[in-house]
Amino acid sequence: MRTIFSMRQRRIITVVLTILLGAFLLYALRGLFTAFLGAIVLYVLFRPLKIYLHVKKRWPSWLSTWTIIVISFVVLVIPFVAVGWMIADKTTQFLEQKDTITSMIDKVQEFLGVNLTDQELIDKGIGFLEENLAGGLSNILNGAAGLVFSIGMMYFFLYFMFYSFQKFEKGLLRYMPFKHNQTDMFAEELRNSTFANVLGQGFIAFVQGALVAVGFWLFGYPDAIFWGTISFFLSFLPVIGAPIVFVPAALIALAHGDSAKGYYLLLWGFILVTNIDNVLRYFISKYMADTHPVITIVGVIIGIPLFGILGLVFGPLLISWFLLMLHVVEESNDEGEAVNGGVS
Repeated sequence: MRTIFSMRQRRIITVVLTILLGAFLLYALRGLFTAFLGAIVLYVLFRPLKIYLHVKKRWPSWLSTWTIIVISFVVLVIPFVAVGWMIADKTTQFLEQKDTITSMIDKVQEFLGVNLTDQELIDKGIGFLEENLAGGLSNILNGAAGLVFSIGMMYFFLYFMFYSFQKFEKGLLRYMPFKHNQTDMFAEELRNSTFANVLGQGFIAFVQGALVAVGFWLFGYPDAIFWGTISFFLSFLPVIGAPIVFVPAALIALAHGDSAKGYYLLLWGFILVTNIDNVLRYFISKYMADTHPVITIVGVIIGIPLFGILGLVFGPLLISWFLLMLHVVEESNDEGEAVNGGVS
């Protein structure tokens, strides 16, 4: 039976329908995007361990895969969940001390000699935080099942990626639109950018958070571990991260008349905490890709609304991957122009 469509028309219709179906599936599975992205990141980070256990040590695939899952869960998931609960608990306790907050703001205003705001705005601001924090904690509790589901799906994806990792990678190579040498370059740069954004920036944030905690402890500030933990998360923002914690703490100390305590913390923060960022980046860039601070800041800005706290990592990572794709495309175009030029 003859068709009204030519071979070319059928091919075009097939491609269009495939694209439309793919777009619909991506939209339907958008809730799993964070889990899938997390699985990709963990795959890149733990792939060397998988090769070591499965290829070099000849462990069974199921055993090496489950070993990686357990290690990643203990090292990454459990600490972040514990930290999240600690921050929520401390923040709730802090906002319950409304009079203390108002008194601290008044003393800082008096010390600086400026009127930062009036009492009505302070009360409204505290009330806004209390209301939204309560709603946020309620959402966290209500969304606990969703969080467990996302983590479960992430490890579901990761298990099958690792269990048959050689077939998985062969399948990726089959559908990569690059030449072999470009695919190798893309894989290498992907590994470097992932390690730089996750391990490199994570290590810098850990060191800065630890230094803030040590500074708080040395100079007699309360809740040193808590504020060091807050600094860890904020330190994913280069330059402006850690000062958000130690500068207000020092100003409060100065406003209470404890000049030595305040100045010591300021010196500790601006001389040691902020400058350790540049020192560590210098050494990390020798072994990993060097992530520019602009990429990190813009990535965090777009990442947090999309992924929540995970946007601190996923946002910069997606921008780095996008720039990497542009670089590979540019290399491909240059090779194509060189070939065409040689033919002509």
